[in-house]
Amino acid sequence: MRERVHALLADRRFQRFIVGVILVNAATLGLETVPAVVGEFGHVLVAIDHIALYIFVAELAAKIYVERSAFVRDPWNLFDTAIVGIALVPATGGLSVLRSLRILRALRLLSVVPSLRRVVSALLRALPGMSSIVLLLSLVLYVAAVMATKLYGGASPERFGSLPTSLFTLYQTMTGDDWGNIAREVMTAHPTAWIFFTIFILVCTFVVLNLFMAVVVSAMDEESAEERAALEQDNTVHTQRILDELSALRREVAELRRQGVSG
Repeated sequence: MRERVHALLADRRFQRFIVGVILVNAATLGLETVPAVVGEFGHVLVAIDHIALYIFVAELAAKIYVERSAFVRDPWNLFDTAIVGIALVPATGGLSVLRSLRILRALRLLSVVPSLRRVVSALLRALPGMSSIVLLLSLVLYVAAVMATKLYGGASPERFGSLPTSLFTLYQTMTGDDWGNIAREVMTAHPTAWIFFTIFILVCTFVVLNLFMAVVVSAMDEESAEERAALEQDNTVHTQRILDELSALRREVAELRRQGVSG
């Protein structure tokens, strides 16, 4: 029985069915935000939501039955359990906020779709490198904010009047949001302010932020290389197993021929 359940869980058709249930459930949760739809089809949406939840619970129960103690050693299983478990908590009284967290079930696509799992694994692999870049970016923002507050606080107090205000303004500048008007406003009193903003944008936007992409791309390349290596190893093991079986079969055939000649 356990082998049959394992085969069912590993079947591609079953996995596609789970993906379809996740997508339908996400769509129904989105429709619950439309008052007109809720007023006419509210009971249908609730029924679909409950059916999807029962399917997810049954899937997790089947995984626990098949994998036993190995279930808790897989982080993706714990991720799925946490998401489904949130939906099982009664959303009444002080826990009514949990109703809005039901949409987290759409994140189960991350554990069901292999390509998304690879992307998440690559992002997690890139976290150590990204933390160093975040520290560098924070340092650059802090230094630039202190300089901007002292240089341009008097000319534009709404944008650079204090350190927190300068940090927010420079963060907005770094994202490219309306930074031209910010620079022009300061340049009315400080014509050379364009030099500060140009250098800041070059350092933050074109250097530091691109480092984020470089770290993530490198991590994804490593993840793909490990996956290819694992696949090649599985193919090698499978090929060796076939060769061993052929060798054993040849020995059996040769032994039968010798017995036939002796007879």
